Amino acid sequence: MSEMHDLTALEQGAAVRAGELSPVELVEHYLTRSDDVGAFVTRVPELALARAAALPRHGLSPLHGVPTAIKDLNPTAGVRTTFGSAAYADFVPEFSDNVTLSIEAAGMVWLGKTNTPEFGSPCYTEPDVAPPAVTPWDHTRTAGGSSGGAAAAVAAGLVPVAQGSDGGGSIRIPASCCGLVGLKPSRGRISAAPTYGDPVGLSTAGTLARTVADAAAMLDVLAGHRVGDPSWAPEPQGTFLNAARREPGRLRVARFSAPVITDVDVAPAPLQAWEDASGLLEALGHEVVDIEVPLDRSAVAVFEICWAVLTALSTAPAGREHQLRPLTTWLSEKGRAVSGPDFGLAIGEMRRHAALALEALAPYDVVLTPTLASLPVEVGAMRDDENPEADFEAQKRFTPWTSAWNVTGMPSMSLPTHWTPEGLPVGVMIAGRPAEDELLISLAAQVEQASDWVGRTPPGW
Repeated sequence: MSEMHDLTALEQGAAVRAGELSPVELVEHYLTRSDDVGAFVTRVPELALARAAALPRHGLSPLHGVPTAIKDLNPTAGVRTTFGSAAYADFVPEFSDNVTLSIEAAGMVWLGKTNTPEFGSPCYTEPDVAPPAVTPWDHTRTAGGSSGGAAAAVAAGLVPVAQGSDGGGSIRIPASCCGLVGLKPSRGRISAAPTYGDPVGLSTAGTLARTVADAAAMLDVLAGHRVGDPSWAPEPQGTFLNAARREPGRLRVARFSAPVITDVDVAPAPLQAWEDASGLLEALGHEVVDIEVPLDRSAVAVFEICWAVLTALSTAPAGREHQLRPLTTWLSEKGRAVSGPDFGLAIGEMRRHAALALEALAPYDVVLTPTLASLPVEVGAMRDDENPEADFEAQKRFTPWTSAWNVTGMPSMSLPTHWTPEGLPVGVMIAGRPAEDELLISLAAQVEQASDWVGRTPPGW
């Protein structure tokens, strides 16, 4: 007999609408699930049960009554938010951000705050405020980052779907490590109100799920504009969930596997996943075309200037600077060394690089690359507190493609199309034109139907 956590998020929502399950029953079930993957920093069982009990039976969202979680970078009024940093270990915000408010308005019940590295910077999740987040497929290996806790929670069956955020790959990296669908939507698709902490436009909220339809339904929960947003994507034609139920038509797919941001020998498994995905897309009737890397390598230095400045904006409370991680301190020092005019010039230069890449990709509907250059590495393999620069370079070698689509603002997804003989998931990444999230979701759903990842579960499920 199926357990509640065997149901997809949409199936749970349908069961709530039919009166077959109550939100309280779902919350109670998930609260009994043991977190042995470092998914949560803080859990709020009493608050979750009270919210579940207060929900009406019916709501507007198909995910009404469904449990979820909030990444620990997102402020939650009255609930501890650490930003992955010991410097904020006891910080309790007075307000909730747009992501949290949107989830609550949809009638979803969040069970706690998911694990993230300090200020969401590294692509691994090993903070000082919680155990490392690991992939449920092998507890010695990283869940990725910075949405590592969210991915571990969904992949281990601790919640059916979760929100993450992505400024350089932070949704798609853990999706690949944990065998999930990871969706980074177009720039401006989800409001960053009220903090607007990224003036560069690299970061956005997004979704992590076991199915494309669940990821799309969660995007429907999060998407939308708020007064004051500096940019916004146009409204979709219907819902993103409906897009997951439509055929994409015959598409032109550009593909490349050469690393974008650094030189690295790509492991056989990600290349095989990419080749297999190319063959699958051709079998589905799409035209697949080899292209050169569309983003010039000179964009990397410009991106790193912006990344360092953004890190420098994440300051510690006075007197607690010594609690910051060496990587954060190193990046912050680099960021503070950048003058205001030089930062402005870097933003302009990055936008010019983005424009050139978008022009090169304009003849194609989507782009296919590997997600990561290797299998999930062992916990601690990239972290280097003694040499933060080496730490940073190791991260670049691990994920040499994902940040390109943060620069361009394109929607992008990692799909778990490949598995090693040892049972480790390997993602491939597709990206679409800016604001064409619906087409990307339709293609992802078509790939899902022709693949076998739905229903795969890790040991201990």
